[in-house]
Amino acid sequence: MLAWPLGADQFANATLLVDQLKVATTVCGDQSAVPDSAKLARVLVESVGENQVVRQRVAQLCHAALEATKERGGSTKDLESLIGLLAALSLALSVMHSLWRDLPRRQDPNDVVPFPEIPNSPKYPWWQLSPLYRSYVEGDPDSEFVRDGFVANRASWGLAVNSFGEMEGAYLEHLRRDSGHDRVWAVGPVPPLADDLSGPTKRGGSSSISVEHISSWLDKCGDHKVVYVCFGSQAVLHNAQMEELAKGLEKSGVHFVWSVKAPTGVDVEGDYGRVPLGFEDRVAGRGLVIRGWAPQVLILNHRAVGAFLTHCGWNSVLEAVAAGVPMLAWPLGADQFANATLLVDQLKVATTVCGGKSAVPDSAKLARVLAESVGENQVVRQRVAQLCHAALEATKEGGGSTKDLESLIGLLAALTVRNC
Repeated sequence: MLAWPLGADQFANATLLVDQLKVATTVCGDQSAVPDSAKLARVLVESVGENQVVRQRVAQLCHAALEATKERGGSTKDLESLIGLLAALSLALSVMHSLWRDLPRRQDPNDVVPFPEIPNSPKYPWWQLSPLYRSYVEGDPDSEFVRDGFVANRASWGLAVNSFGEMEGAYLEHLRRDSGHDRVWAVGPVPPLADDLSGPTKRGGSSSISVEHISSWLDKCGDHKVVYVCFGSQAVLHNAQMEELAKGLEKSGVHFVWSVKAPTGVDVEGDYGRVPLGFEDRVAGRGLVIRGWAPQVLILNHRAVGAFLTHCGWNSVLEAVAAGVPMLAWPLGADQFANATLLVDQLKVATTVCGGKSAVPDSAKLARVLAESVGENQVVRQRVAQLCHAALEATKEGGGSTKDLESLIGLLAALTVRNC
């Protein structure tokens, strides 16, 4: 490049190019500056002459830019991280906006709170709403600070959600109407790198079983015959829940992989997360218990996995959809009840098995649902396969999420230039 910065951020850009990267030469500067034609002529001739040093530098920078935007490149990884941190699904966000705007209150935990203005008119008993909202006390400084944050979020310039139009189109439109503008973008999901085991498997912590052993174990199972059980990276079941879940898995006769998280924080070891004594011996050969972190994306994308018993955390939901795996829903808290409503009642790609942090399932009923989830009924599997295809199409070049992401980046770039 031959640099002639005129204003705005262009002088800073020129400093980077000329003095630091050394891929440009200054020829003039400022809107009113007039170059010396003789000096300019010399620089122009030299720029297309035999000196290859600058050309080699910019070629190296060009190569680095291309590498950064490829799969596994630095910019691609940063973009994936950003999308992962975005707001959850549009339905849950719509519910939260409505709560903090209207401030409905209930005394009985089973009293229902309706949301008639949201598509499909969802309703939830009081106890299923966000604990953050249920603990709100009018006039309390901490409560008002939280409320102000949600109100400000609703009034923000724009909103990007980790979802896609075919999954939540009605709720995206509702958010646009509720916000009073069209700056609502669905930019998810981030597709897994199917050809790269290191991506899906090495992003967590330690595990009691190696990735190679898990893959080898799954390889020996039939297609869609394994139930994967995991409640995310935070939730730990109390021992009564663990007992009934173990009984259900044992009675069902299904092959399964169960990821068990150790108690942390407020969960008291001994009261939470204990696998029943002798359980692993009784299910040896058809059950695999993983203590610690599990390579979830790898497991979900294995041909043997036919169902996913999940807490309905949004990242887990998107990973299951991207893998085309039907779900068994056991929401525990936060936005998970809204997620389960979407999956079970509207998209019909999941079946409810239990709900709530303290709820204990009936092991006989759970066993029946587990067996049916990997049985011959293909209706739910076909639905989630269609949703999986839609997710993949959305993230391809020209897909809805890709277009939304390009639109968002373009608007942000325009704002940056305008504010310089």
